[in-house]
Amino acid sequence: MSPKLKNTIRFTVFLGIGVFFIWIFLRSLTPEQKQEIMHSMGAANYWWILLAIPLGVLSHFVRALRWKMLIETMGYKPRNSNMFFAVITGYFANLALPRLGEVSRCTVLTKYENVPFNKLFGTVITERTLDMIVFIILFFFNLAIQAERLSGYINEKIYVPLQAKLHLSYNLYGALTIIVISFVALFGILFLVFRKQIIANKLYLRIKTMVLGFVEGMKSLLKVRNLWLFAFYTFSIWALYLVMAYVVFFSMPASSQLGIDAGLAVLVFGSVGFMVVQGGIGIYPAIVAETLVLYGVASAQGYALGWLIWTSQNATVVLVGIVSLLLLPVLNNRKNVKA
Repeated sequence: MSPKLKNTIRFTVFLGIGVFFIWIFLRSLTPEQKQEIMHSMGAANYWWILLAIPLGVLSHFVRALRWKMLIETMGYKPRNSNMFFAVITGYFANLALPRLGEVSRCTVLTKYENVPFNKLFGTVITERTLDMIVFIILFFFNLAIQAERLSGYINEKIYVPLQAKLHLSYNLYGALTIIVISFVALFGILFLVFRKQIIANKLYLRIKTMVLGFVEGMKSLLKVRNLWLFAFYTFSIWALYLVMAYVVFFSMPASSQLGIDAGLAVLVFGSVGFMVVQGGIGIYPAIVAETLVLYGVASAQGYALGWLIWTSQNATVVLVGIVSLLLLPVLNNRKNVKA
């Protein structure tokens, strides 16, 4: 299969998944609720949404500065402008295909700053891993502060309906536990028996290489000159993500009275949508709608707000991404001429 055909299939599959989630959510709404979604989006104050765009740009610039600190541990000093252009180009590429962004931003710096691609990719793995660690911390922190709201929602929306439909009992939970333990034990036995074949397998070697790259990348954190500044950048990135989503709350009366805790819940649960479906298309607004139900916001209005947040985030990436692609060769050509 040619790479072009393979990428086309991947793009079609992920787009199809997004459309599927849109269909799943909309099919459960009444005509009145669908009309309410359109009315809410039409009546929104778009000045608040425009405010979210520069906040998004700033978060990408701070990410570029943080990434630069990792690259500097290897003796390279890329320009801030190219760092920013590389980061935003990566996000722009990720809208098309998953994981294409990591390759794209490394390619930009390799071309314009002469930093070896393999070294750059190691720093990207480190950065992504660090963000995942921060996300996990925020996820459980959010669960802790929202425990009462979540427990009531889960009991009402998930456990009780599921128990009523399937007549779940403790015996079934016990059977499921035994099945899980059996699978783990079977996997362990198979690994011991076919260890040599598994170790020689390409997939195993690829996973091993990724793990070793992660270990080496995490070691590079110890070489960062100013760990406090690095930590500040990390905090700022996620704080800007939070504020970027939260300011959009003020665009609609139904969400304008919500607190920052609701913003954190949308950030955390919405991030899961971006992990599940490329670009979060379709699933992100649905997650936002279900999340804001916890705070008394009607599902239709929450869905409209989810689309507004999603649009502001992706519009930022598309607009600035196009500008970056146009400016990269122009600015670097001028610098080379001056040199």
